[in-house]
Amino acid sequence: MAKQRPAKLSVYLYIPNLVGYLRVLLNCIAFSNKTLFSLLYFFSFCCDAVDGWCARKFNQVSTFGAVLDMVTDRVSTACLLVILSQIYKPSLVFLSLLALDIASHWLQMYSTFLSGKTSHKDVKDSTSWLCRLYYGNRMLMGYCCVSCEVLYIILLLIAKKQTEDLMNVVVESLTQISPLSILLTLNIFGWLIKQIINVIQMKTAADVCVLYDIEKHHKA
Repeated sequence: MAKQRPAKLSVYLYIPNLVGYLRVLLNCIAFSNKTLFSLLYFFSFCCDAVDGWCARKFNQVSTFGAVLDMVTDRVSTACLLVILSQIYKPSLVFLSLLALDIASHWLQMYSTFLSGKTSHKDVKDSTSWLCRLYYGNRMLMGYCCVSCEVLYIILLLIAKKQTEDLMNVVVESLTQISPLSILLTLNIFGWLIKQIINVIQMKTAADVCVLYDIEKHHKA
């Protein structure tokens, strides 16, 4: 007996997708002030793990949910990086990080569909051992993702005025013997690994797109 096809509306109402809508709502509310933004932003980030757990727990994995999750992550991070670019100088640092984040994940998602895979995290055949290690180890990936977001939130909270010099603020915070300096050190290390992964991921995903074209022309 054939399985009954789920109604279109039911997919939109999957529990992990409802969590995704909540994340979007939290990010919209968060822009009222800096402290509230930081709290709601981090709570929204934590919900990213919750919707993944719900998808597996209730067998409600969907392509729409994966795209919603990716778009929410990228837009949230983009908004925070734009805010930081208005607070710190040189602003090009954060705008470059924004461009790298979007380009890397967009290319990775597109190359995933070209390869016929169901998840952008499926990199078992990647030529990069670091990408395989990153996506194959949830603890490492979680540490890098959390470090990246927490570092940006800390930079937002410790800014005392507009157009501060980024390097001066970071160096001053790191040289102080305090819990903040330890937290910053741990987060900078995870953030650095994440940016290296973004660069490698962008290159390997671009290679997949190029090889797809070469194979298509060869078969023609």
